[in-house]
Amino acid sequence: MNTLTLAQPGTVYLVGAGPGDPSLITVRGLSLLRQAGVVVYDRLVHPALPAEAPAGAERIYVGKAPGRHSCPQATINALLIAQARAGKVVVRLKGGDPFVFGRGGEEALALAEAGVPFEVVPGVTSAVSVPAYAGIPVTHRGLSSAFTVVTGHTCDAAEPDWAALARAGTLVILMGLRRLPEIARHLQDGGLPPATPVAVIHSGTTAGQAVVTGTLADIGERTRHLASPATIVVGEVARLHAALAWFTPPADPPETAVPARPARPALAVPA
Repeated sequence: MNTLTLAQPGTVYLVGAGPGDPSLITVRGLSLLRQAGVVVYDRLVHPALPAEAPAGAERIYVGKAPGRHSCPQATINALLIAQARAGKVVVRLKGGDPFVFGRGGEEALALAEAGVPFEVVPGVTSAVSVPAYAGIPVTHRGLSSAFTVVTGHTCDAAEPDWAALARAGTLVILMGLRRLPEIARHLQDGGLPPATPVAVIHSGTTAGQAVVTGTLADIGERTRHLASPATIVVGEVARLHAALAWFTPPADPPETAVPARPARPALAVPA
């Protein structure tokens, strides 16, 4: 689809907001956001992004923190349907990529079943971008030829096969900080040595980024002080953080880091 296409009233756009740094939203995502009549956004979306919607747009927060959901998923689904049926341009702004542990698939199914037009705008997932900002390539010739992304949050899903994952190359774990000591034990029981390197990146790509490194044997203790959100990287590539860490969080971050609104209409974003 042409990235310069005008947003259509009565359509829901499932837009990936990226991993935290607001400048990492896609050109298409930002263009749609600047045409929105309603923005429905999550907890990890940078506040600079909803602010990019037109002055008269409605902004609805539906964020979910661990153990605290401001809005049940069924209610979010119904809200998207109702706003689209009211003829609005609806931007559902989701952290990272909508289809990577973002429940975007559930929302898309609800829209499809209701006969509501929708478009998915992929986003930069934290699974690869956050390690990159910590100087950790998820693959590296000679160290890892594959990587696996898994959720550490098993509230609504079966427990992952940690023994199988222990043999899967680089392991990137999202939403797993609270269970990290338990996950580390599972991976060791699955055959990974206790000395396997681990890196935990808190608030990756943002001014609050912090990286803690260790091993499966001690990473649980080393990260006791960290809070969510956090991305966990298990495998030999985690050692590269010491040599490749290139991102220094700014001491005084700018209020907004999204590209300036162009003088021409928002849809005329340069290719």
